[in-house]
Amino acid sequence: MEYVSRVPRAPLDGLIDDLYYLEGVPPYARLTLPPMPGALLIVNLGAPFRIRAGADIETAEYVDGCVVTMPTRAFEFGYPVPTRSVGVHVKAWGLAPFLPMPAAELCDRPVTIEQVWGRAAVAELRDRLAAADGPDEMLTLLEDELMRRLSETAGLGLVSQTSSLIWATGGAVAIGDLSAAAGVSSTHLAQRFKELIGVTPKRLARTCRFAATVLSIDPAGPVDWGELAGGAGYFDQAHFGHEFRTFTGLTPTRYVEVRRRFLREHPGHALEGWPLPAD
Repeated sequence: MEYVSRVPRAPLDGLIDDLYYLEGVPPYARLTLPPMPGALLIVNLGAPFRIRAGADIETAEYVDGCVVTMPTRAFEFGYPVPTRSVGVHVKAWGLAPFLPMPAAELCDRPVTIEQVWGRAAVAELRDRLAAADGPDEMLTLLEDELMRRLSETAGLGLVSQTSSLIWATGGAVAIGDLSAAAGVSSTHLAQRFKELIGVTPKRLARTCRFAATVLSIDPAGPVDWGELAGGAGYFDQAHFGHEFRTFTGLTPTRYVEVRRRFLREHPGHALEGWPLPAD
């Protein structure tokens, strides 16, 4: 599978982690993506893919692409064989300047990119991307489109600075301290977060703590779950296990088994690290 990635130019780099191009045969037909403190925008250039946003929601098909604000639950992606797309890994607050609606309206409800930018505009963008001369030119076209659509967003500085502090502490920060340091009320801060990210600061902190903890796990070696849970600030190992099941649908030990399966069956794969096989 070919995967090309790069960081965008300023000011997009304050909103976006990277732009990427993906083409080829996915490692598994279905992949589970646990929640991360980030968002996702995909422009699809191949056959339709499918997303199931939670066990209680029906799978939906996406032809043109999708927009996913910061999730609170694991999503299941069903990739066609082969797959081809360009996309954007967005910081938690980074989609807000490109959305015509509050992010809270899209929380755990992925929408097609047409629903956000309009059918005619997306069709024209997909045509230009499909005609581009290779991944680098495609990423430049997508970057230019994002620059053109970038808009002023009230409260973005407050939310981005506060979110960055939450991530930097691994979610181990008192939200009241953050609002006091920013000179706003906790209610105002929560409202801005809901508008621009889709979740409250407390929910973002919870997701950051889980993500930072999981990313610190080395699935190739033994894991001391008690030490890991205590170091991450969880009340006890039972609390940690509950959070794991909430975020992934798996127990901690089952999660490591699935990660090891990915490493064993697809060593060095571009997608290894966060997605899990759902087959």
